[in-house]
Amino acid sequence: MFARSAFRAAQPLKSQARRYATESAPKGGSNALLYAAGAAAIGGAGYWYFGGSSAAPKIEAASPPKVAFAGGDQGFISLKLSEVENVNHNTKRFRFELPEGDMVSGLHIASAILTKYKGPNDEKATLRPYTPISDESDKGFIDLLVKKYPDGPMSTHLHNMEPGQRLDMKGPLPKYKWEENKHDHIALIAGGTGITPMYQLARAIFNNPNDKTKVTLVFGNVTEQDILLKKEFEHLENTYPQRFRAFYVLDKPPQSWPGPGGFITKDLLKTVLPEPKEENVKLFVCGPPGLMKAISGNKVSPKDQGELTGILKELGYKEDQVYKF
Repeated sequence: MFARSAFRAAQPLKSQARRYATESAPKGGSNALLYAAGAAAIGGAGYWYFGGSSAAPKIEAASPPKVAFAGGDQGFISLKLSEVENVNHNTKRFRFELPEGDMVSGLHIASAILTKYKGPNDEKATLRPYTPISDESDKGFIDLLVKKYPDGPMSTHLHNMEPGQRLDMKGPLPKYKWEENKHDHIALIAGGTGITPMYQLARAIFNNPNDKTKVTLVFGNVTEQDILLKKEFEHLENTYPQRFRAFYVLDKPPQSWPGPGGFITKDLLKTVLPEPKEENVKLFVCGPPGLMKAISGNKVSPKDQGELTGILKELGYKEDQVYKF
């Protein structure tokens, strides 16, 4: 929750933060004062980023790269783990080699892969979806960012793996089909490793010079060390200051933390999100069940988004304005 004194002092600036959240993407110029005001409106939580001649020889179009995950009836393929990196106390990055060095993953935006593992004493195989954090154009590998959960059989298995071992995967698993400028403004509301599909979507938007979509990120975690992909999002903040902004919320903030503590609140979302009356906005939600229940309600299945409940419904958003990863 917000510190009371900081929140009261920021109240007069809410309208400025709201104006940023609802106005169309700027075509130029600087909005530094507006960004600073918006950040102050939630206690300083925000980081604002976001020819040839006619005689030239004919060049044949390059053939598309080979893909590792073809979908359909391809089934599972076995990939070798080549690198493991400790990210924090309970999260690791895993690099798996694709079958051929010149292959790309074959994933599209937004999609994931399905992992499978069956232990020697397991009656059934464990299946878990993950969204790779590597770029879709990267050749020869995919990277997974996985947090270990005490009761998570797949995350425990991955964290016990050593380079040289293999894991079965298949895909792509289609999620939300993205096209450039599909929405004027999107908001990404995430908790924990629910950030990976958000990063995939944001990366694709800002990798495309024709896509002018505005992006707002609200990311909740337990501690500052738990904020995953922070450097990557800071790069977007610095590169696209008029189109990308990020707000971080910590359940257990240190005394020096400038942003809000506690959970993602209705007041925060009301301040920073595009208003529901805007016609072409989309909100994406992903995180642990508790966060999903509070923000939007949990989805029923991969093909059933379920009823919209929680804070987003209270704020007036409609079901077709929200997508649950």
